[in-house]
Amino acid sequence: MSTVSVLILTLNEEVNIADCIDSCVWSNDIVVFDSMSVDRTRDIALAKGARVIERAFDNYAAQRNAALKTVSFKNPWVLMVDADERVPPDLAAEIARVIADVTDEVAMFRMRRKDFFMGKWLRRSSGYPTWFGRLQRPERTRVERHINEEYIADGRVEPLESHLHHYPFNRGVAYWCERHNRYSTMEALEQVNRQKHPIASWEIFSTDPVARRRALKQFAYRLPMRPQLIFLYLYFFRLGILDGRAGLHFSRMRATYERLIDLKVIELKRRQLGLPV
Repeated sequence: MSTVSVLILTLNEEVNIADCIDSCVWSNDIVVFDSMSVDRTRDIALAKGARVIERAFDNYAAQRNAALKTVSFKNPWVLMVDADERVPPDLAAEIARVIADVTDEVAMFRMRRKDFFMGKWLRRSSGYPTWFGRLQRPERTRVERHINEEYIADGRVEPLESHLHHYPFNRGVAYWCERHNRYSTMEALEQVNRQKHPIASWEIFSTDPVARRRALKQFAYRLPMRPQLIFLYLYFFRLGILDGRAGLHFSRMRATYERLIDLKVIELKRRQLGLPV
């Protein structure tokens, strides 16, 4: 596909990078934007024919923005993919179809993601669907929020029907826990800063799924017993119980992640007040 470049962000992704690139071979321009990996990520990517550009990691939004603004892509559209994601044939075909007829007003396409765990699509317990603005004109988009990023477009945004496939446990449960421990620290910092500002309550009723999710998330962060409510929401209200053992384990892990965020918010606030932690 000569109209879409692929951008893959990596850090020590030797387990994932080959399969990720293989799912994107329809593109004539695959760029691996690497955060100074110390494993075989760079060598594998080069062997697969990808371009590799390195930049030291600071935060997710800054890394994505740096890639979008500094890389010379061969094509006017860029599909941003994480190394543990795959682009299935139906998504690749849909991208080719919509790009062929796209108008100048459109700056971004959003898509959903299927999360897999223990061989199952977590259709219910993952909180599906969440929309990500991953297909974009790089000169007309930017990324905000250091963690769980938000994609902002200067122009119209359209949805896609097909999904990315996401395999967050390819590097093991231990790595998922390690990564989400880091995520919870970054999310806690975001929440301490955002709680200084009122909730944009009108966005709860927005027709934009991203704005609606942002407002609901900020509302949820102010609820008491939030981690327990997250578990009940995912496992019972969203019917994660129908995802079997994978749904039970994932709902529990999500609740633990949310508990870490809450504890770290408390810790940060106590430090700001000079109180012992």
